[in-house]
Amino acid sequence: MRRLGVRLLRHFYRPPLTGFRLLHQRGILTGSLPGHSSTIPGSSCHIHRSRASLAESITLVETQHPRKKELAQVLLQKVLVFRREQERRNGGKPVAFRVGLSGPPGAGKSSFIEVVGKMLTGQGHKVAVLAVDPSSCTSGGSLLGDKTRMTELSRDMNAFIRPSPASGTLGGVTRTTNEAIVLCEGAGYDIVLVETVGVGQSEFAVADMVDMFVLLIPPAGGDELQGIKRGIIERADLVVVTKSDGDLVVPARRIQTEYTSALKLLRRQTRSWNPKVVRASAHTFEGIPEVWAKMEAYRAAMLSSGELQGRRRAQQKVWMWSLIQENVLWHFQNHPAVRGTLPRLEQKVTRGEISPGLAADLLLKAFSETS
Repeated sequence: MRRLGVRLLRHFYRPPLTGFRLLHQRGILTGSLPGHSSTIPGSSCHIHRSRASLAESITLVETQHPRKKELAQVLLQKVLVFRREQERRNGGKPVAFRVGLSGPPGAGKSSFIEVVGKMLTGQGHKVAVLAVDPSSCTSGGSLLGDKTRMTELSRDMNAFIRPSPASGTLGGVTRTTNEAIVLCEGAGYDIVLVETVGVGQSEFAVADMVDMFVLLIPPAGGDELQGIKRGIIERADLVVVTKSDGDLVVPARRIQTEYTSALKLLRRQTRSWNPKVVRASAHTFEGIPEVWAKMEAYRAAMLSSGELQGRRRAQQKVWMWSLIQENVLWHFQNHPAVRGTLPRLEQKVTRGEISPGLAADLLLKAFSETS
């Protein structure tokens, strides 16, 4: 196991970059994991901006293997130390910009992200795209695979695309996607786009881990947009009406007007920013630069007021409690007393002999008495 750790960390940490070498000289990239007696494997190396290394590192943090999870935490701890040094040099402000994008099926999310991503890499940015995919309940694998739908962006050496399987749980979305964001930033990507498929509760989880939440909607009629949850609209910092070209320009303008009026009735999420509604077309490129200009204006306003930094601090606490809940549930489900009692209580619940609430109380009692 130690050999695996040394190989992986040496692959991820390499010395070609002057800024990273300086951090090592200051001792930033050396030491041990809190609570760990041994030194960090590969601590003499440096972060290397490699897509292959980044992909391998994200695979590591997604693992459920207990010993590999320990190694993943070692890796994350070193990346966090490096990121803190970056922010200190940047006047305490975050270096990377995290943007969450969501919308109903058919909104053209992948096309929009590819066009925006190519525009940003052309401006010298490094763009990472994390697509939160629904997972197969049978195989556990991703169902959609957005990389196959962003062929141009996936070939761009300044871009990185990675599906992030939801694993059937909201906690899984939070853990794997959050840690993937941290690794992308550690690998030098200054813009991280997190896409959700617009189904289930993953949008709410993603909104709690990004700096800005963008809602993409197609120029459809009101009845066709009923599937968009009111809560998602309330969380949006920017609404983009997509596919605003050809015969859809008029419907897109109407939807823009309707949503502009609707957003005025909702309570503001921040003091520094009023949500905006814009139109854009990935096909003609019309409106795409304006969308990015709005995103930059949002980030500048939030940074100057300090709200973005405060949002990130609050998100760290949300992340911590999400992990606590996930780990406590795992220990509860795998406790010998619970596993021994659960089948019998499940049968009684399904036969209607006892209520689900009583069964839960009995399981909690069995767990607490033997812990």
